[in-house]
Amino acid sequence: MPDAQHLPGWIIRLIETPEEMDAVHDLQRLVWPGSETDVIPAHALLAVVHNGGLLLGAFVQDRLVGAAWGFPGFYPTPDGPRLKHCSHMLGVHPQWRDSGLGFALKRAQWQMVRNQGLDLITWTYDPLLSRNAHLNITKLGAVCNTYRRSEYGDMQDSLNVGLPSDRFQVDWWLNTPRVERRLSRRQRPVLTLNHFLAADVSLCAAVPDPAGGSRPPGHGPSLNSRLLLVEIPVDFLALKEADLGLGCDWRFYAREAFETAFAAGYLVTEFVFDKTGERPRSFYLLTHGESSLDT
Repeated sequence: MPDAQHLPGWIIRLIETPEEMDAVHDLQRLVWPGSETDVIPAHALLAVVHNGGLLLGAFVQDRLVGAAWGFPGFYPTPDGPRLKHCSHMLGVHPQWRDSGLGFALKRAQWQMVRNQGLDLITWTYDPLLSRNAHLNITKLGAVCNTYRRSEYGDMQDSLNVGLPSDRFQVDWWLNTPRVERRLSRRQRPVLTLNHFLAADVSLCAAVPDPAGGSRPPGHGPSLNSRLLLVEIPVDFLALKEADLGLGCDWRFYAREAFETAFAAGYLVTEFVFDKTGERPRSFYLLTHGESSLDT
């Protein structure tokens, strides 16, 4: 990939100098406010960048509005450890959320990591965040069968404080038809909730709350179908802020549901955001027994 990639409204390029790190620090504070100790220091960012890692910045008129940072790691194979890229940070300025900037940063990362000769990028995210799930699973084509309990211990920033830092670890297989199709410029057909309900699917639906929110399903996933639909809150951060106890209920429900499904051979292959009913709803689709990298 060229050193700078021009995209509508912004320019994405590598960040490699100490002089630019103040802007990276400021961006971290905006995206994850409330805990100065969780800001990744300049010396760590630079050490990674100077030793095979990548720090990509998105700039609008020389102002940093987004960044993606990662480093080389390993994953196991039958033939021994193999190199991958660990993407650890993706941050977008609040004024630029829902603009497509996160997708553009990940697409640039995809190009650069492939040019390094690697075929896999992994990262973690909170499985209860619908916006992140839509980007990671639907738009980018990552898949997931790994649930990590309290991955980062007790976190104190405002997005994570008060809950165990449980995470999905997603696998982004860079050279698969699935990923290449989702990153292409051609429009993909949008599959609705009704499309999946028409199939042989096991449904774990949330319980509507009279106050307008939602409570976890009263049961775990049934493992008798090839497909599972597991509902999560549309806006978990707002739900958690309004009722931390309910946020904890969702955290522990999701932990049990996904750990059970993954242990039985299911894989997250799709995310469905449905707006056809009386209220918007969010679901993970899990598929049994195959990687679904060609879909």
